[in-house]
Formats: sequence, C-alpha cells, structure tokens
Amino acid sequence: MRNFIVCLLILLSVSCEKKQPDLILSGTIKDLKKGTLYLERFQDTAFQIIDSATFQGINTFKFELDLPEAEVLFLRLNKSKDENNALAIFADKGAIDVSSTLKNFVLDAKISGSKQQDILEEYLKTLSRFNEKNLDIIKEQLDLATQDSTYIIEYDEQYNKLIRSKYLYTINFALSHKDSEVAPYLALTEIPDANIKYLDTIYKVLTPEIKDSRYGLELKKVLDEFRSLEN
Repeated sequence: MRNFIVCLLILLSVSCEKKQPDLILSGTIKDLKKGTLYLERFQDTAFQIIDSATFQGINTFKFELDLPEAEVLFLRLNKSKDENNALAIFADKGAIDVSSTLKNFVLDAKISGSKQQDILEEYLKTLSRFNEKNLDIIKEQLDLATQDSTYIIEYDEQYNKLIRSKYLYTINFALSHKDSEVAPYLALTEIPDANIKYLDTIYKVLTPEIKDSRYGLELKKVLDEFRSLEN
C-alpha cells in the first residue's frame, strides 16, 4: 500500500509539472515607456499575430511559445503595417535575447542566442554592401542624367551587373550553409525568381534534415510548381 501511494504521488507530480516552452524570447527596448509589442509570423501571404506584450513603465518583455522547428518570427512595435518596422528573428529552440531602442527599433537591435540568426546576419552584412552600391549608382544617375541621357543605358548595365552579383553571392552562401534552415529561406525570400536550375542546385545539396524543415519543404513546393508549369 505504501509503495502504491509513493508511485501515485510521483505520477501526480509528473503530471502537474509544467511543460517547458521550446522558445523563450525576451529582451529590453530602451526608452520605451508605453506601447505594445507584437510577436508575429508570416503565413499565407500575411503577418499573423502570435502574442503581444503591453508596456506600462517597464521596458522589458518576455514571450514563451512552442516552436517545433527553426522559423523566422517578427517583432513589431504598436502594430505598424510598415514591413521596415518589423524586426526579423530567425528563432530556434532555446533562449533568445533581444535588445534595442525605441528610436531605431530595427536598426539598433542586437539579437543573441540563435545560431540561425548569426548565419542570417552574416549574410545580411554583406548584402548591405550591395544595397549601398545600388544607392551610389542611383545617386550618380540622378546627377548625370540631366547632362547626358545616354547615361541611363549605362545605369541599366551597372544595375543588372549588381543584381547578378547579388544573386551569385546568395546562391554561393546558401550552398555553403546547406545544413542550416537559412539556406532554403534565402532561396525563397531573396532569389525566388532566379533560374530554376540555381534553386534546384540549392535544394539538392541541402541535408536531409533541412529538406524536411519548413523552408526546405516550401522550396521543394516552389520547384514542383515551376516544373509543372514547364511541362
């Protein structure tokens, strides 16, 4: 009887034990006194709110959620519909910390605790150089177009060359990170209109685990749709 009671107590203790969340996303937003922070995911061509945190004098937040696999989530202040005000985080299981400011919520953000986020930021750091170069080309065009209309043709050539370089960089980056969910994600979001042979090359080198991930399956779906259209 005594053993039965002990076993029963153990079972009750286990059943009452709180399930630990897959992801704990917490952080601080400097100078934020009042407002709402939304945690969102992009699904079915639209942003969907997962959770929210209201600030009343305290500038810290914490979200806990189930996350079966690595996924890009978004933090947005005060439900702004501007995509530039959404902070993208390549979330994975574990604890992720975010620190930022109210003035420059996206630009000042520092994210730690996610290996996938580190890989994504490595890519974005180089990509920013392509964007800066494009701005330089546009500025030069505006300065010279009024003087020489033929410069527009030169601008088109420079722009197309820059785009090709960006695509090649993205393809090579994805190929060198075949064991990360970032690879299919970049193929889907950065070069979705690339030649199918390049997207197929990326998909083929992905590890089996990444092929079975959310973005790996989405990339396969895109490839299947391309092939069906060709046929």
